[in-house]
Amino acid sequence: MPYRSNLYEEDKFISICNLTTSLVGLKKGSLAYKSRKQELHVLRSIAAVIGRLGDIHPTIIAKVLKRSRYSVYHYEKVHEGHYASWGEYRDKFNLILTAYNDLTEIMPQFTDCLGMKKHILNFVRESRKEQVEILLTSGEAGCKIVTSFQDFSHTLENIKIALKNYSHSIKINLL
Repeated sequence: MPYRSNLYEEDKFISICNLTTSLVGLKKGSLAYKSRKQELHVLRSIAAVIGRLGDIHPTIIAKVLKRSRYSVYHYEKVHEGHYASWGEYRDKFNLILTAYNDLTEIMPQFTDCLGMKKHILNFVRESRKEQVEILLTSGEAGCKIVTSFQDFSHTLENIKIALKNYSHSIKINLL
């Protein structure tokens, strides 16, 4: 029974929100405030659109922003019009998207599967009970780590620590 993990996507979107607030000088986490100020609304919208460009599910974006999933769909729908006719929105969107792309491009990636697996096994130990499969990809390399239900969350946390400075994605399958 395959299961797509949203743990990595949530962390990825939180980093987009943190980048957004730091670039404009707001307090970390302020995009989730209930305020309807235009400045926060614009930044929420921009962060949501960039998250969707990064294939983050609308449910995860809504959860982090403490909004409904409909709001995320609305942000996507009005993006083109805002970008074309609203200079402030366009300038902030370009600034944040450029910073996000620069940040993701400078993160190193693995080039071979064996090197990636060896690096991860310095932080993690595979379990003999094969109940959960964690599929990892970074650049052209990919590997899988097998663990038990009991060790799953500890293993996943250690994998996140091991790959913190690398561009990567995580998917989880139940065996």
